[in-house]
Amino acid sequence: MSLLRQRDFRLLWVGQAGSTFGASVTSVALPLVAVATLGASTFQVALLTAAAWLPWLLVGLPAGALVDRLRCRPVMVTCDLVAALLFASVPVAGWLGVLTIGHLLAVALAGGTVSVFFKTAYQVYLPTLLDRTDLAEGNAKLQGTEAVAQVAGPGAAGLLASLVGAATALLMDVLGFLGSAACLLSIRRQEPRRAVDPAAGLGRQIAEGVRFTARDPYLRVLTVWGAVSNLGLVGYQAILVVFLVREVGVGPGTVGGLVAVMSLGGVVGAAIATPLSRRLGSARALLLCALGAEPFGLLIPLTAPGARLGLLVLAGMVIGAGVVAGNVIKAGFRQAYVPHRLLGRVSVTMQVVNLGTMPPGAVLGGALGTALGLRPAMWVITAGLALSGLILLIGPLRKRRDLPEPQHDTEPAAPARAARSEMVSAAAR
Repeated sequence: MSLLRQRDFRLLWVGQAGSTFGASVTSVALPLVAVATLGASTFQVALLTAAAWLPWLLVGLPAGALVDRLRCRPVMVTCDLVAALLFASVPVAGWLGVLTIGHLLAVALAGGTVSVFFKTAYQVYLPTLLDRTDLAEGNAKLQGTEAVAQVAGPGAAGLLASLVGAATALLMDVLGFLGSAACLLSIRRQEPRRAVDPAAGLGRQIAEGVRFTARDPYLRVLTVWGAVSNLGLVGYQAILVVFLVREVGVGPGTVGGLVAVMSLGGVVGAAIATPLSRRLGSARALLLCALGAEPFGLLIPLTAPGARLGLLVLAGMVIGAGVVAGNVIKAGFRQAYVPHRLLGRVSVTMQVVNLGTMPPGAVLGGALGTALGLRPAMWVITAGLALSGLILLIGPLRKRRDLPEPQHDTEPAAPARAARSEMVSAAAR
């Protein structure tokens, strides 16, 4: 049966689309609030990005262990509601005339903490809704919708910022989180309980997830590559809005439009990920996403008014296509390959390393932009991004056509197998 005909998956899909749309509005609106409303410096704007990703370093590993102990849907609903309250506080403070950079940093930090728990629970929850054979299609649909929302969000942020102010534009984020919570609450399928060893402490459970990830040659190289790649991606993204406004000389509405068009690459990436994997093999497709797409970042420092804005758009689209296609392939591989009882901890271990480089990446972008100037900083950061894909050649991926199949039963007691609940111990690698 097509995933489009599965009611519960449709609800998850629609809720994720609304939440992602709101988050993509925030990605442009929050820096615009800092720059246009509060007159923030380049470094202060970069700190906003760093604050949003810092919680992965602070609470990521405990979050993974906690999610493996809890049912995921209540965790996700709670995260949505808390996030809605957090981002609603920004326009309220703006209306009252008490909005400060400190307030924005606090909201970014708390919102990032909520995101850690939501994204971890989300990775574990999807395999309970879908059969293993449907995971690739499910991830592609979710990533594709996320990419579409990221196209519409920045444009909406720029338009709303021009019409009602950047702070008020954040209400779109609030509506997205509330819609996501409503969709999750409407899902009918009961999430299976997971057996938890009462003798296993939180530290022991965290260590088990870290060991599994570190010992597996595929998970290990994907984790290192993701970390280095994200360092470059967030480094240039943290100063992109400031670069476009102050160096290139475009207005807030144009910034939103440019970012929206750049995000079209993500739509393409989600659409081609599965066909590309089938034609080339999943391992080769992943190598192509890294080695073929990331060097296009070197076009960004060449951006200038007029026709040369097209270089920025081309770079953003190709990079976006590579990132999203790679994420679809990696997510499906991890969800099928890792034992389900360890999935939360392994996912968050990889995310802690992958996303943990984002705060220093953002700070690095701000520091280089301040010390060298915006355009030279862009050259340094995008050069590092262009080289990051070479890391994948160090591991076993270069010798394979496809990523390996799991050597053990990893499926949860879910859709067609609700009666099955056997627990399988992780094989040491």
